[in-house]
Amino acid sequence: MSANSRLTIAAHVLTWMAMDQESGRVATSDRIAESVQTNPVVIRRYLGELRAAGLVEARRGAGAGWRLTREPAEVTLLDVYRAVEDGPLFAMHATPPNLGCPVGSGIRPALGEVYAGVEERLRAQLAATTIADLLNDIRGSKNG
Repeated sequence: MSANSRLTIAAHVLTWMAMDQESGRVATSDRIAESVQTNPVVIRRYLGELRAAGLVEARRGAGAGWRLTREPAEVTLLDVYRAVEDGPLFAMHATPPNLGCPVGSGIRPALGEVYAGVEERLRAQLAATTIADLLNDIRGSKNG
């Protein structure tokens, strides 16, 4: 099973945009795609989701591109997660297990408690981390 990178890519996009905004630049999907090393079309899909969530806006005309709608310190990774994922982290069986089986009848409630606790802790950690934090960490790792 492969890991999902949607949150990672969306955070990368927003962190790039925050860096550009500090420099007075407007981000473009082409420049962001170079950093992520993907196709600009992929980045535009993410930007569409982030725009629908109210995290970015498109500028048209002279200086066209994308900008954050809030300060980087006001955008949490939970905001980003909700924009591109916001489903449960773990899913139960696609079809119900055999309820006549001792394990089948109890696995969902048992795992449900574990999954709920993990998800609660993850959301708390994401809520405590901002795009500004990521940018500061990136800058700190280059200086250290």
